[in-house]
Amino acid sequence: MTESWQQAGFGLYLHWPFCASKCPYCDFNSHVSASIDMDAWETAFLAEIDRVGRETGPRVLDSVFFGGGTPSLMPVRLVDRILTRVRETWHLSNNCEITLEANPTSIEADKFRGFRDAGVNRVSIGIQALNDPDLKKLGRLHSVSEAMTALETACNTFNRVSFDLIYARQDQSLPEWQAELNRALDLEPDHLSLYQLTIEDGTAFGDRFAKGGLRGLPSEDLSADMYFATQEICDHKGLPAYEVSNHARPGQESRHNLIYWNYGDYAGIGPGAHGRLTLDGEKYATETHLAPNSWLSSVSANRSGESVRDKISEQDQYVERLLMGLRLHGGILIQHLSSISFSPNASSINELRENGLISVDETRLKATPEGRPLLNAILRKLLED
Repeated sequence: MTESWQQAGFGLYLHWPFCASKCPYCDFNSHVSASIDMDAWETAFLAEIDRVGRETGPRVLDSVFFGGGTPSLMPVRLVDRILTRVRETWHLSNNCEITLEANPTSIEADKFRGFRDAGVNRVSIGIQALNDPDLKKLGRLHSVSEAMTALETACNTFNRVSFDLIYARQDQSLPEWQAELNRALDLEPDHLSLYQLTIEDGTAFGDRFAKGGLRGLPSEDLSADMYFATQEICDHKGLPAYEVSNHARPGQESRHNLIYWNYGDYAGIGPGAHGRLTLDGEKYATETHLAPNSWLSSVSANRSGESVRDKISEQDQYVERLLMGLRLHGGILIQHLSSISFSPNASSINELRENGLISVDETRLKATPEGRPLLNAILRKLLED
């Protein structure tokens, strides 16, 4: 199992932790800072690329992903320096995907041309809603008009553009979401990430919800109706779901995220970044220091940016394969689940099949359209002794 990462590929995730403001629903490792020492951050990122490169050796790199935070706030020079060092460290595949996340308020035509010239070939824009009152509720700094301008700028600069929307928002009805989604699809995107609003502990929304102050959230039944309407509308418009929350025209799927879901290898660099790396025949889970200053200080002192490196047991690899692979429309190859010690529970599989939640053939195990919203329950059942 440990060497099968090669079938899924090898990716690099680079975390830029800074934002112009903190959205109230966001539980990502993002921070607002009055001043940033760009030279120090450049030195640290390059040092970590060098360190990981020495460990992995001369692999073929299939994807690079600048996530955050708001990576589009990074200076073009910094992105260029990072990608130059990446190309010096690994051989990039012929179709290497290099993605940068952006917010509409941080998109400028000249800056985007600079990112493109540095090697970025795909952008993902956090639009989140297509009406101004809901954007304000979500704590977003842009308007719908700014979002449309940003999307046009991105499409005029890059061949591959994706954008995000959040649904099941406060006081949102099913017809309102259907109309908003159809409006988004009328823009003819090649890729859409469509997420249900979730209330996470430790966020501003989480605190407000705990105090009874976040009203108008949809019921479970309404959320489910929105999810199934999303699948139906996107299928009809030629953007079927290839993963629970991601829709794409054939060939436009996120290659980087497919490495995650197919259980490939990926290195995580930057504050709070996670990784999965196969080294000397063993698979490891890595984590980096969460606080930006802690990560920067550690790397600047010639220490690793990692805070955790744990060997992943065969059993835990099996669980992770199930957890990630069941998210995909195509499911999991049976051969990737087979090992000496672990295999899917036959009685559980039969029960889930009878209930119409999974399908199994000679090669693949996958969740059905009805089962996909119930992945946690399916996973628990498959892991029963």
